[in-house]
Amino acid sequence: MRSALSGVLTGIGTAAFIDETVFHQLLHWHHFYDRSTTDAGLVSDGLFHAGSWLAMVAGLVLYADVRRRGTLVPMAWWAGLCLGLGGFQLYDGTFQHKVLRIHQIRYGVDLAPYDWTWGGIAVLLLVAGVLLLLRAWRSTPRGAAATERQTASRAR
Repeated sequence: MRSALSGVLTGIGTAAFIDETVFHQLLHWHHFYDRSTTDAGLVSDGLFHAGSWLAMVAGLVLYADVRRRGTLVPMAWWAGLCLGLGGFQLYDGTFQHKVLRIHQIRYGVDLAPYDWTWGGIAVLLLVAGVLLLLRAWRSTPRGAAATERQTASRAR
């Protein structure tokens, strides 16, 4: 569903923007890449910020397109938003923090409360997204999804 994809991209862009603004710029807890100099960290923050805005712009352009076509499924969009927010947060907290170790949420403190909070919020957002998506699929007439696919393929 294009509505859900729009929400996912917007959610990823929003989560990344909040992460960049709050944790990188306002609180100075970390940079996107902390395994080098501060200058390298600042450059990595800039690239990360640019990527988050590309996701946001793509999501909003797609949102405008589905609205213009009259195929927007609002509940699917909200589901996608929650999935994008939670997916980004879970990816960031597990893969970037723990597997790649390119940065941590914070340094010089016990990470357990931060990790549990970060991961817990991610899981709650993902569960909300899945529940909303299931509800959207159940409440959307069967022909609406096919119409959305046909409209999208004709536009290509």
